[in-house]
Amino acid sequence: MNKTMRIFLIFSCLLLIFFDNMSDKQIYSILSSDTIDVSENSIVVNTDTIPLFAKKIIKAYLDFDIKYLDNSLIFSDGTKIIYDDGKDKSFIEKLDNCDIEDMFSMTYDVERSEPLYLNDCGRGRCEAFFKKMYGNNEAAVRKNLVPVDWFGQKVPFTKINGAADKLGKVASELSQHPEFHKYLKNASSFYWRKIKGTNRQSAHSYGIAIDINTQYSNYWLWSNPKSSEKDKLKYENHIPHEIVRVFEKYGFIWGGRWYHFDTMHFEYRPEILNSESLL
Repeated sequence: MNKTMRIFLIFSCLLLIFFDNMSDKQIYSILSSDTIDVSENSIVVNTDTIPLFAKKIIKAYLDFDIKYLDNSLIFSDGTKIIYDDGKDKSFIEKLDNCDIEDMFSMTYDVERSEPLYLNDCGRGRCEAFFKKMYGNNEAAVRKNLVPVDWFGQKVPFTKINGAADKLGKVASELSQHPEFHKYLKNASSFYWRKIKGTNRQSAHSYGIAIDINTQYSNYWLWSNPKSSEKDKLKYENHIPHEIVRVFEKYGFIWGGRWYHFDTMHFEYRPEILNSESLL
């Protein structure tokens, strides 16, 4: 047996001993990392098999210590959420039966003045994932709601993932611009419900969304009565983009960037945004 083969066998045995003395959680942690650094010579074993969008989820929601293994996101309590169900879906199916990968199948475009046809990035949500984080029923979500001072109102918002703190920072920054205050009256925040006309759970159910003053807002069905989700729509918006940029700075996506526009709607979705601070 040559020297190279002996070194390889010794190294393999050491790895087996190393993993044999670890818990499943610790193994998940190592397998989910980009590299394993072993020996005093820093031999690096590349285990970077995590899909890009799974990485975005992991880095956006650090409080849950999420790992990726075998096409699943794994929570610290062992709960598994399938990353990609392997199904070829239509636009409507991606909304009705959204997996983690489907949530990133469109682009959140901050450059265009009007969204492209059927580009609704963030409108699709993997319900199993959000119910795991925020609560799978109204009572469970309510336990984590805290009041946020919002321009003379108290807005209930979830404290999970720091969402309420981030909404407070939005309010603090926008309070310095009195010219925008008329747009910011709270129209809706926490409300456990399905989206009208669908079986999809509303983001408001999780305490991560706020709708602002409907007097200055536009919604795709208000502007395009009796339209279906595949029809061509006339886009409308009256919310200043200066307001939008402040929300986005703190991890909130805007419904006005959806083809099926909802310009009153802001939703805490840090995994969607591409700022360096969130990734």
